[in-house]
Amino acid sequence: MSPLASTFITLALVFYTVGVWGERIQKRLRWWHFAFFVLGLMFDTLGTGLMFEFVGGMTFDVHGISGLIAILLMVVHAAWALVVLRRQDEDALKNFHKFSVFVWLVWLIPYFSPMFFAMAE
Repeated sequence: MSPLASTFITLALVFYTVGVWGERIQKRLRWWHFAFFVLGLMFDTLGTGLMFEFVGGMTFDVHGISGLIAILLMVVHAAWALVVLRRQDEDALKNFHKFSVFVWLVWLIPYFSPMFFAMAE
């Protein structure tokens, strides 16, 4: 993997983690959490694009498929966060973290899978 792609993916991990766990700790979705979700999504997309160039496209293995699912979930997550923030529904604002943690856990699969597969060899 290229160093720039690796850097972008790691920045995605940092931004997404700060957004998700900041929301979980505060027990209420806020605009700054949304900003960190979007930053995580942007850096993940940039890093993934660079990886596609490096390896010649999408790989249809655990890493590639789970990565695609994770990015799609991140898009849904950010879009749904925007809807919830704009509606200002207090119950939705207080319970959004459940979805956030789920998406974050799914996102960790493609992040760590290359390490686990390398260790298994």
